[in-house]
Amino acid sequence: MHSDINMFDLFFQASFFVQLVMLSLIAMSVFSWAIIFQRHRLLKEASDHVQTFEKTFWSGVDLNTLYKDVSEKKDNINGLERLFCAGVKEYLRLNSADKPVPEAVMNGTYRAMNISLSRELSKMEIHLPTLATIGSISPYVGLFGTVWGIMNSFIALGVQQNATLEMVAPGIAEALIATALGLFAAIPAVAAYNRFTVSMSKLESDYINFMDELSGILHRQTYSTSKAKK
Repeated sequence: MHSDINMFDLFFQASFFVQLVMLSLIAMSVFSWAIIFQRHRLLKEASDHVQTFEKTFWSGVDLNTLYKDVSEKKDNINGLERLFCAGVKEYLRLNSADKPVPEAVMNGTYRAMNISLSRELSKMEIHLPTLATIGSISPYVGLFGTVWGIMNSFIALGVQQNATLEMVAPGIAEALIATALGLFAAIPAVAAYNRFTVSMSKLESDYINFMDELSGILHRQTYSTSKAKK
């Protein structure tokens, strides 16, 4: 049996409160998809940048030359470039003292890179809590709209002397749309949040590995410089 009632009809026939719930879920879904596309692009660019910079870093180029080239970009640097500049800049500053203490030089260098790491990760994590919130509350918002709609349907049914399924079904159907919209908003948000969390963990691991590798190189240079001055 074919029904002439579609989702749009059910939406316009729903109560004002249920319509408000549906519109809020649609807005959350649109907002979550905007975050998903934006975060996906940002994390992909960051991942590609890691590979590109590490390839340049391990190509045998002189660190001072690389530092000069990267520093000339000024505000256009990000990711590993920012960590690299922060570490080398602090290393050069501390190591330029008359009697540099190797331990103090390396501690200061690593601390400078760690601060840059925190800033980069904070930039990557923007809007991710919002995505997690949408994924967690959307089903409950949809369920609340469904409960409200079904409650109104049964209240209206109670005043009818001859109740039939045809009288109850549209009200229940329009209420269940709220649950469907809640799931429609929640599922992509949760899946994307989990995916982005894994990508963030891998990116953080790549950053920390680079910091350790750069620290090892600068550590050897520090002790060789210290011996030369003696």
